[in-house]
Amino acid sequence: MTTSRRSFLKSTTLLSAGLYMAPSKFKMKSPTIGLQLYTVRDAMAKDPVSTLAKVAAIGYNSVEGATYTGDEKFYGMSAAEFKRVLKQNGLIIPSSHYRLGEEKVNGETQKGTMLNDWNKAVDDAAEVGIKYMVCAYLSETERGDLDHYKKVADQLNIAGERCKKSGIQLCYHNHNFEFVKQGETYPYDILLKSEKNLVKMEIDLYWIKKAGQDAVKLFHEHPGRFPLWHVKDMDKTPEQNFTEVGNGIIDFKEIFKYKSLAGMKYFFVEEDKCPGSPFDSITKSINYIKKNLV
Repeated sequence: MTTSRRSFLKSTTLLSAGLYMAPSKFKMKSPTIGLQLYTVRDAMAKDPVSTLAKVAAIGYNSVEGATYTGDEKFYGMSAAEFKRVLKQNGLIIPSSHYRLGEEKVNGETQKGTMLNDWNKAVDDAAEVGIKYMVCAYLSETERGDLDHYKKVADQLNIAGERCKKSGIQLCYHNHNFEFVKQGETYPYDILLKSEKNLVKMEIDLYWIKKAGQDAVKLFHEHPGRFPLWHVKDMDKTPEQNFTEVGNGIIDFKEIFKYKSLAGMKYFFVEEDKCPGSPFDSITKSINYIKKNLV
């Protein structure tokens, strides 16, 4: 028996006992506050079961996945195992990240992407209870000129149609490279021309700021198109580093006034790089959010 499998069985047994003894502790807390698990990626790689329990203990009741593409597993677990661990920690997973799949890794095509073995990815997502499947990132080889972005938009439409058949919404997550103009056009504008009912957007508020864009302006121009948000702050240094929510320069209080216009359903704290323990950082972020945003 592998160490991760042994850890899974031990933790689920303990959590089951806790659920029997104190079921009220495991009821969904309100409001929903999410964490993008990329923030605690090193801990998730070592011991995902204990890490999820720790995330829940800090106060998060929602998570967004950051793995599946490649091994077609959720942090080394099958869809059924992962769903069980989430439930035992009182966590939901409304959303998870995936890759487009044009890029090859070590010369090989990756599975569990929008272009390769997407049917299995969608079926597994549906089993876990995922409502939104998100194109997380375009590698440099997947970007190209505006014509290539049009091709990507078409690929997203096709992937989104397959998601729709399983009651799932496809989204696209921005960085800042989509806002580097080609001629007079932003690549992001091309992606927004995808079918709006098949492809919605996960707006990353840090990268929007980094790109010199205005999130509220985007909400006005494309109402209802942004059901998912990454709540990520930018520090006050010239380097514009990542920092805990509320510790930087992004005016989240103002942006959250427009959540209904945006169509926001879920948001996720994310901090790509933390100055110390990511658990300390996500604790600071959730404390600010509870006091000021929800």
